[in-house]
This record gives sequence, structure tokens and C-alpha cells, in this order.
Amino acid sequence: MDIHTAEEGFRTVANTVGKAKKKRSITTRLWKERYLFLLVLPGLLYFIIYRYVPMAGNIIAFQDFSPFQGFLHSDWVGLKHFKKIFEDQEVIRVLWNTLYLSFLQIAFAFPVSIILAIMLNEVRNEMFKRIIQSIVYLPHFLSWVVVIGIVTVFLKSEGIVNKLLFALFGMDATPFLTSSGWFMPLIVLEVIWKESGWGTIIFLAALAGVNPSLYEAAVVDGASKWRQIWHITLPSIRGTIILLLILRLGSVLDVGFEQIFLMLNSLTMSSGNVIDTFVYFKGIEKSDFSFATAVGLFKSLIGLILIVGANKVAKRFGEDGVY
Repeated sequence: MDIHTAEEGFRTVANTVGKAKKKRSITTRLWKERYLFLLVLPGLLYFIIYRYVPMAGNIIAFQDFSPFQGFLHSDWVGLKHFKKIFEDQEVIRVLWNTLYLSFLQIAFAFPVSIILAIMLNEVRNEMFKRIIQSIVYLPHFLSWVVVIGIVTVFLKSEGIVNKLLFALFGMDATPFLTSSGWFMPLIVLEVIWKESGWGTIIFLAALAGVNPSLYEAAVVDGASKWRQIWHITLPSIRGTIILLLILRLGSVLDVGFEQIFLMLNSLTMSSGNVIDTFVYFKGIEKSDFSFATAVGLFKSLIGLILIVGANKVAKRFGEDGVY
């Protein structure tokens, strides 16, 4: 027998044995940790059934889909509906509304959670801190239907706010709910009121991991509270801030369907119609399923590009990123 042939035979046997051991080790681990995997199973099934399986429906973006003909028999049209996205002036306006509103939310709503978390972290009375946390968390558990109902009661023409403005300054009733100029500021303020408290949870967890000796050393050096926040607190949670910002950029075109749909009316449609509501009006009300799916798929693609790009930028600046 040739020595090279013998080596090849030994190598093949070794690979076979190695694969068998690896397979046994995976099987053993799965059985040993079966109860942990059972805990993961409901969440895994949720994502498979409601997130991944429906992705197969994106095929209709490349068809002139008819519910009567189904997926298999509808005519294939290639990129026809994607070309239509860039030719339709309404889509351009809707895309601009979405990007502008998302920018406002990132610029004004996102930092509020950080500021609120830092303020709560500086509270030394634990009882008072827990009470404040409970108060700021509470709006998160209200549905958007309830929130918009409260806003409507306060801001309608004969609402409390207009009555106060008239009583204090003699101002005429301001059409907050029917004015295009007020639409986006109201959306951002509602998001701040409802979600900022809940957003502090992650930042408070990050702040809990900051080494207290850093603050003690800063006090010895004579650093003021503002200096401590600027040079210790913020740098310590920078990684968390960047991580959440990357995730937020991934959903930059997702500004919340339910909230905006409830706030929209015929007078605010020009400035308030965003991609999510546009897809609803096109796909559900006008039954243009293929075009609506193409717009939704385009939105997802933009989100993917943004999150990958932001992650690479974060890596370049020495941060961990998402992956």
C-alpha cells in the first residue's frame, strides 16, 4: 500500500469519526438542555409563523396579483411595480413625509429617554425614584387609541387647551387637529409622552454597570455634577446609545401605522400620509395589492441598507455594533 494512500485513508476515517462525535455532542446537548429549548420554542414559533412565513407573500410584488387567480396563476411583470414607485409623485411625497417624521423622532424623541434615564439615575431616594419610574412607564401600556382619544379631547376646537389659551391670552381657537403644520409636532410629542419613560429601562440598566469609583475619583478632583455626566456617564453608555440608534435607523421608514392612521384626516393628508398608511390605502382600500407590496418591500430594503451601513460606521469608530 502506498504511504499517501494510507494517509488519505486515515484522514477520511478521522473526519468521519470527528463528524460522528460532533453530531453526538449536538444531540446530547439538545437533549440535556431540552427544557431551555422548550422555553425558547414559543418565541421561535411566533417569529417563524408571523414573521418568516408571511415573507413568501412578497412574491406578489413581481406579479399583477389577482386574489381570484392566486400566487401561482397571476401574471409575472418583473420590476414593473418598483419602477412605478419612482414615477409616482405621490410615493415621493409620502417617502419625504416618512423620512422627515422619522428624523424628527430621532432628533427629539430619542434623546429624551437618555436625558430622563440620567435624571432618574441621579435620584438618591429609592422610594421617590420608584414612584417616578412607575409614573413615566405608565403611558407605554396605553393603546394608541386611548392616547389619541386623550389628545383629541384636549386639543379639539372647544377643548381644554384652546379654552386656556383664550382665557389667559385671548387667543382664538387653534385648529391643532386639522392643521398640516401641527400634525408632525403633535406626532413627535405623543411619542415622547408615551414611549420615553419605557425607553429609559435599557439606559438605566447600562448606567447600573458604571463603576462608582469613577464618580468618587471625579469628586476628589473637584468635578461638578455636569462634568461627571459629560465625562463619565455619557461615555459609559455610549455603546448602548449607538446600538439602539443603529436599531432605530433600521426602522427609519417605520414611524408607526396605528398612531398616524388615527391622527389622519382629509386636511392633514398632505403632510401626514406616510409609507405605512399609503400601503394601507393602496393595498386595502384600492385593492392594488402588488404595488402596495412593492412599496413595503422597498421600505424593508432601505431599512436593511441603513442598519448594515450604520453598523459598519459604528465598527469603524471602535464600537461593538449589532453584529
